[in-house]
Amino acid sequence: MRVDLFDFDLPETSIALRPASPRDSARMLVVRPQGERLLADNCVLDLPSFLKAGDALVFNDTKVIPAQLEGIRRRGEDVATSVSLTLHMRVTADRWKAFARPAKRLKAGDRISFGHGENVCLLGALEATVEEKGEAGEVTLRFDLSGPALDEAIMSVGHIPLPPYIASKRPEDARDRTDYQTIYAREEGAVAAPTAGLHFTDRLFAKLDQAGIERHFVTLHVGAGTFLPVKADDTEDHVMHEEIGHVDAATAEKINAVRARGGRIVCVGTTSLRLVESAATKEGSIRPWSGPTGIFITPGYRFRAVDALVTNFHLPKSTLFMLVSAFAGLDTMRAAYTHAIASGYRFYSYGDASLLFRKD
Repeated sequence: MRVDLFDFDLPETSIALRPASPRDSARMLVVRPQGERLLADNCVLDLPSFLKAGDALVFNDTKVIPAQLEGIRRRGEDVATSVSLTLHMRVTADRWKAFARPAKRLKAGDRISFGHGENVCLLGALEATVEEKGEAGEVTLRFDLSGPALDEAIMSVGHIPLPPYIASKRPEDARDRTDYQTIYAREEGAVAAPTAGLHFTDRLFAKLDQAGIERHFVTLHVGAGTFLPVKADDTEDHVMHEEIGHVDAATAEKINAVRARGGRIVCVGTTSLRLVESAATKEGSIRPWSGPTGIFITPGYRFRAVDALVTNFHLPKSTLFMLVSAFAGLDTMRAAYTHAIASGYRFYSYGDASLLFRKD
């Protein structure tokens, strides 16, 4: 499909720079299949009223790490050069793939010393070698540390990699360490938050429990590739960056039990949806699953397991807007986004939510 079919005009004022407070007070646009009442304005705290006892929410329990690293490149006798890297996928205990800025300053064999620019005492606390260069600014780093020791060093010298549409308007601060993390985050490894989950609170969980709605957790470590623009003119020419995910056997069995008794599977966020669909058979049952997924969902994709989706509002021409257009229909999502913009909904990671029901 032509990528420009997924374009729309979005005012800069629609981009949220901070989340709603409390989190569950964010607005929620309910989008139903055509033939029913298409759009309805609500609040995230109202979510249980749109579900029924026996339905199940599937959350991504990945935890964001401070994966934005500032460093100094060394190459023989060359003058040291500042570089910025965003880790996006772990390869081994001591190796990460990362996006570099500016990538042209790096080549295989370069050494990089990392540390906060404002805290020179930390400079050199973490070092790596550029093992190889890929395309689109991607490099593979081999760190001197490994495993838990590397994790601890990254926690010390890294900072939260805010999405570029927020970072370009304000710097990261202490609030982001809490704001940019779900309350149920557990498995460390993401470099971007599963942002639909940011709306959930203990108060909302209590309401869901009272309504008889189950909660299940899968893990997909969200990578920085989620922020990359689609530069191709046709969706067939775009290559997704892979992300590592895991669905354990017990969770797969529980999700299958929900489907068997007629309950609906409601994914919280596009990341949990992509993982569930990656783990689903053609018949719609969920298998235990672990490994990388680069699933790219565009209109025409036949959904196997997911019945509804809670998600935020996405960028024009993004893979995520393509996904929601596949789920609810392109014309439906165009109408929904036109309404959202006109009605003052807040967009992107810290923005408002939508509840989408599958078109078929």
